[in-house]
Amino acid sequence: MKLILATNNKGKVKEFKEILSPLGFEVVSQSDAGIDIEVEETGTTFEENAVLKAKAVYDISKTYVIADDSGLEVDALDKKPGIYSARYEELQTPHERNVRILDQLDGVSDENRTARFVCTICLIRDNGKVQTVRGTCEGRIGYKEKGTNGFGYDPIFIYGDRTLAEMTDEEKNSISHRGNAIKELLKII
Repeated sequence: MKLILATNNKGKVKEFKEILSPLGFEVVSQSDAGIDIEVEETGTTFEENAVLKAKAVYDISKTYVIADDSGLEVDALDKKPGIYSARYEELQTPHERNVRILDQLDGVSDENRTARFVCTICLIRDNGKVQTVRGTCEGRIGYKEKGTNGFGYDPIFIYGDRTLAEMTDEEKNSISHRGNAIKELLKII
């Protein structure tokens, strides 16, 4: 089955392909499908933003589309950055966003550094039926960036005794929010 992934984020495309391709799905990015749009994320939840992105690509393609919206929720920061994770406080680079969160958590104890990654995936079938699933990955925020794998907040997010950026792709995909959401997606496909 061919699925158009409604994103231009190369990291997300890579993760979806790594998880879904071995299961027989052909995952193509929206740009590979000839769709050149940037959808404004005006929703107030991960679910709303995932649906907005999927519908925009579906309206052009009229075929199977998946879109996700994901982000980091830090409990000590009232679940921020949340849906604003990719554009947190207007900072331009992942490193700048990581440093800002670390600075905001300065003096916060280990037990209060709890956080989670959240991912909502929207599937729109070729008949227009819309379904959403959600996955999370619980962990905590470290004290400095560690690791070079992954992207975004992976270098500061600790799962077990390592950051996601210290894990192999296979390890990360087996426990990540996106991996968990994709497991739920497979139940409805």
